[in-house]
Amino acid sequence: MKTLSASLAFLLAGSFAALANDVPAEIAKSPPGGAYQAVSGLVKLPDFIPGLGQLFVDPSTLPAGPFLAYDRDGELVSTIYMLPVDDLADPDKRFDDLLSPAGSVDHIDVYHNAGHPGVEMPHAHIVLWHVPAAEEARVAQ
Repeated sequence: MKTLSASLAFLLAGSFAALANDVPAEIAKSPPGGAYQAVSGLVKLPDFIPGLGQLFVDPSTLPAGPFLAYDRDGELVSTIYMLPVDDLADPDKRFDDLLSPAGSVDHIDVYHNAGHPGVEMPHAHIVLWHVPAAEEARVAQ
């Protein structure tokens, strides 16, 4: 996995710090309510992706998301954004007003993904973890 620059990670961490809030009941447990749909029902991906968990997204927000990620017990563990690398390199492209439907953020991981079903182009995964780093293992396998 290729890591994005430290300055981009720092910028994103500062931007997402303001997104912390309490987890609304309609998304605290899998499956979430509203327009969220299982990613595995939208594209050819497994229902549970090791390292990410079970993903749900409102299709109208693709490709960026937010994607809500749940552990095998149906507990929300992270919110993920998938931002196309070409868009990040475009000085005229902005990702304003990204929704943060989930709870407080413990820490953030940012890394490159070459593409996969649903978001085929190279993109950055920005993972806002709602659990401590020691609990990431809840979605490891």
